[in-house]
Amino acid sequence: MKAAAPSLFDPKSFLSQLSSQPGVYRMYDARDDLLYVGKARNLKKRVSSYFLRASGDPRIESMVSQIQRMEVTITTTEDEALLLEATLIKELTPRYNIMYRDDKSYPLVRITQSHPYPRIGFYRGAKSGGDLFFGPFPSAGSVRETLVTLQKLFRLRPCTDIFFSNRQRPCLQHQIRRCSAPCVGAISPEDYARDVAKAVRLLEGRGDDLARELAAEMEQAAEALDFERAARLRDQIAALQRVRENRSFTGGADELDVIVVAPHASSSCIVVVSVRDGINFGHGSFFPRHPPNVDMGELLASFIAQYYLERPIPPEILVSHVPDECDWLAHSLAVRAGRKVRISEPQRGSKLKLMTMAGTTAVQSLSTRLVESASMDQRLLELQQALDLERPPQRLECFDISHTGGEKAVASCVVFDAEGPLKSGYRRFNIEGITPGDDYAAIKQAVHRRYARIKSGETQAPDVLFIDGGKGQLAAALEALAEVEFDRLRVVAIAKGPTRKPGLEQLILPERDQPVVLPPDSPALHLVQRIRDEAHRFAITGHRARRDKARITSSLESIEGLGPTRRRALLKTLGGLAQVKRAGIEELERVEGISRKLAERIYASFRT
Repeated sequence: MKAAAPSLFDPKSFLSQLSSQPGVYRMYDARDDLLYVGKARNLKKRVSSYFLRASGDPRIESMVSQIQRMEVTITTTEDEALLLEATLIKELTPRYNIMYRDDKSYPLVRITQSHPYPRIGFYRGAKSGGDLFFGPFPSAGSVRETLVTLQKLFRLRPCTDIFFSNRQRPCLQHQIRRCSAPCVGAISPEDYARDVAKAVRLLEGRGDDLARELAAEMEQAAEALDFERAARLRDQIAALQRVRENRSFTGGADELDVIVVAPHASSSCIVVVSVRDGINFGHGSFFPRHPPNVDMGELLASFIAQYYLERPIPPEILVSHVPDECDWLAHSLAVRAGRKVRISEPQRGSKLKLMTMAGTTAVQSLSTRLVESASMDQRLLELQQALDLERPPQRLECFDISHTGGEKAVASCVVFDAEGPLKSGYRRFNIEGITPGDDYAAIKQAVHRRYARIKSGETQAPDVLFIDGGKGQLAAALEALAEVEFDRLRVVAIAKGPTRKPGLEQLILPERDQPVVLPPDSPALHLVQRIRDEAHRFAITGHRARRDKARITSSLESIEGLGPTRRRALLKTLGGLAQVKRAGIEELERVEGISRKLAERIYASFRT
């Protein structure tokens, strides 16, 4: 039996020169893979604890036995160390750390500012332009609940600008009293702007001030004999009161988060319930990756530090388990928030009821997750057998192509792991330089670009690569992989079968003469269908966006004298390309920067 290589790491020598200042330490194994990132108020004291006595924790003992190198970063304050630790864990995903997986952009409420009648809606992505953004919220569902509430209260429009500009009569939203129908002039821009300002006040947490202002406005309207407006304000006050009736249930608090853990050996669920201005804004369920049987206080401390890296911090955080080094964590959050932050475990009263409700939600979410996980494990096991793999695959990729008659082709690449879709790994490729409509060339180009990046170490390689298509698409993908010298991969084409009906898909493998046909009720087939459909959806979405952008810009770009600034002014003022095409010369001339001569040229370009 070959003896284990001796460790090159000498803890005694390392500790002898280690600083006692606050900072962050990183542990690496023999392959220079990152094992763990930790923080310390006193680096020397904290790191020494790993080597000077047995921890009694098998996980810690296993980690320490693998250490071959350590690095430290000195920080000026303890709070800076906590923030740096959370940032490094999120960026580097060390093996032994508790990892809060969040591969989505945060859900927000957006109120546009580029239109006389601003639109309110759901938004994900970077905050840009002059629009107003509120959030982030704990989940997409909580954003949608908030939007419904705001529409009931203030009847703000949710429709797109193009839909708005094409209305001739009010839509269903107006009929069910969710929109004031600004599209047909049922409300003046001034009154609509007042409603927008009220919605902003509520989203900013100034509900009490808003209630008083609405009451004062109603009295003024009644005194001025404007009974129609007074009645509308009365309805708003009543609706706002109904929305805010849950104050007693949320403990009478204006602003807090409730964070509850439903523990499990290796896949715990954390539920975050957000209360803002006394209104329950819904919850989000999270499933951080962590080692088996981790302490709940350690789990919560790590989760909270990572969760609030890019989120606003409320003045009060209620927790189901007191986090490790709770005072330090609270002080660090307070420094970043610019005010006092209290972290506590409620013992009685309405806050405990709110905690109990969140706990019930966490238990249900965990139960659902475990059932889905077992189902996913079964699907991967059956897929292993169907494709003759050595072990169940842990990472799957699928490519698809979308175009309209060859126009603006887009290739999609979606990624699934053992937990389902991994949306942070999704990629799109704009296909250029091929014969329009040549799906084989499109697949080859996309696979070549993707796997050249994987070969360079830019991202992780999958265990199985699926191609939506038949033998031609499969051959094109294999040719691309050969060109980048990437051959350690199982490649499978998903053909639709003779009748193209769901459940009759055929899996084409390069080394087999006959396709693999799985039973319609096969869990492995259901997984293949799911990843294929997701690749199809992602490709179509990307293609439509690219095609529509090209059609909007190409029609106007061909007009002499119409540069980017004037094109933007036209589209913004008239509400889209369809309105530009329908506009008369006088209407075009009223747009800033458009002369009479240019208006005539634009008018003629759409009528030749």
